[in-house]
Amino acid sequence: MNQALLPLLLGLPLAGAFLVLLSPAGERLQRWIAMAVALATAALGIQLFVAFQAGQEGFQFTFQAPWFRLPGAGEVQIALGVDGISVLMVTLSALLVPIVLLVSPGHILTRTREYLFWLLLMEAGMLGVFLALDLVLFYVFWELSLIPLYFIIGIWGGENRIYATIKFVLYTLVGSLVMLVGLIRVALDRGTTDVAALLRDDLDPELQRFAFACFALSFLIKVPVVPFHTWLPDAHVQAPAGGSVILAGVMLKMGTYGLLRYGVQMFPAAAVEFAPWLAVIGVVGIVYGSLVAWAQRDFKKLVAYSSVAHLGFVVLGSFALNVTALQGAVLQGVNHGISTGALFLLVGVLYDRRHTRELAAFGGLARTFPAYAFLLVIATLASVGLPGTNGFVGELLILLGAFRSLPWLAVLGGLGVVLGAVYMLGMCRQVLFGPVTDERNRSLEPLKPAEWLALAPLCALMLWIGLYPAPLLDRTRLACEALVRRVQPYQAAEGAALTPPLPPGQEPR
Repeated sequence: MNQALLPLLLGLPLAGAFLVLLSPAGERLQRWIAMAVALATAALGIQLFVAFQAGQEGFQFTFQAPWFRLPGAGEVQIALGVDGISVLMVTLSALLVPIVLLVSPGHILTRTREYLFWLLLMEAGMLGVFLALDLVLFYVFWELSLIPLYFIIGIWGGENRIYATIKFVLYTLVGSLVMLVGLIRVALDRGTTDVAALLRDDLDPELQRFAFACFALSFLIKVPVVPFHTWLPDAHVQAPAGGSVILAGVMLKMGTYGLLRYGVQMFPAAAVEFAPWLAVIGVVGIVYGSLVAWAQRDFKKLVAYSSVAHLGFVVLGSFALNVTALQGAVLQGVNHGISTGALFLLVGVLYDRRHTRELAAFGGLARTFPAYAFLLVIATLASVGLPGTNGFVGELLILLGAFRSLPWLAVLGGLGVVLGAVYMLGMCRQVLFGPVTDERNRSLEPLKPAEWLALAPLCALMLWIGLYPAPLLDRTRLACEALVRRVQPYQAAEGAALTPPLPPGQEPR
């Protein structure tokens, strides 16, 4: 069963997508098929999380099957596996899709079959990115996950959806082509595309610099970091609510995951060399994203720019290059997916009822829409990192780790925590409190059962991770320690000393 778990996890949404496409006419039947497939995939994702051995280093549940032979680069395999970095991303991806399907009837009113097909196909692509242990397979899934989002925004998006989709495609296409160049160079130089073998190998420093630049550029566009971030607000604003949840919850994490797996772990010498600059880029994203979010008057744009700031923390933690910061970066990626996903759903709830996202259109909802106010407060406090919520744990670990290796950048990053509280709590005050400025806000439709079912689990996860993060941190610890051991020899050679060499028998921190 363990050997079949990952192919089954990957194959279910892929088969489900085509089952929906070929199913008889009838929107209700198609939605039930999609939901059944998504729930089965989520159940497998939870089983994977529970069965994952926290005390075992390396890839688990591995699966290999021959695919085709690539001249000059050996055999390309369908190779799958998870470690402590990817297992959380796989579980998060599997959990978010049924939540998106729950709320889709309120947002997707036309061409339902196509929407469900693209959503399940995108789930298969996202899971494949986190599971692939072959460079060619990784690249195929990377591209497969991008195509459905193009159609989801372009068909079911807002008024400026064509502009947003073209901008999204141009940015991601440039990044993908650059990454392909780096992939080809590594494959031809080493004669293999096997990720596990490449992660153990010591590549030539010049090759590392070239390949790291190619891969990192693609991942930085995907995160996105400043100045490659401008596609993100347009995509978020124009996407339907479900598209925004998947984009924020999972697809942006493909970039942060890539930076760790194919940046730090595969090209450690180049990662050490470029780490200070990338950490600076992360801090710029934190401060810039926070300031721009503070200036927004559109609810959805505010949440979109907050993503730039939150993912800046993930980039800072990834390139502080110590275990504490790396664990914080992995955990904060999960936290952002949960909290920001909930915020986008909450934006969609108001838009369905008022058909506006302007913050000035609301006020006093704590009195007229108390259930909504309760959920928005929880998501807001998690987003600003209140102790007891998931955001606090991730940001605390990142800042603690960054203080050990990059103290001044950690101080500037801490400014982002303050700014985050300013713009998020300011949004909450304007939407929920004060007088009821518009009479239409007195008669808003109560939360629907599907909205409760979508939002309640996300809020529960925010509190559970905030109060008891040990199950997640235990699963990431060994993988992050292995990353630190991978970069330590190059830190010593460069004189960087971001993480001092370990005495014998002592674990990295």
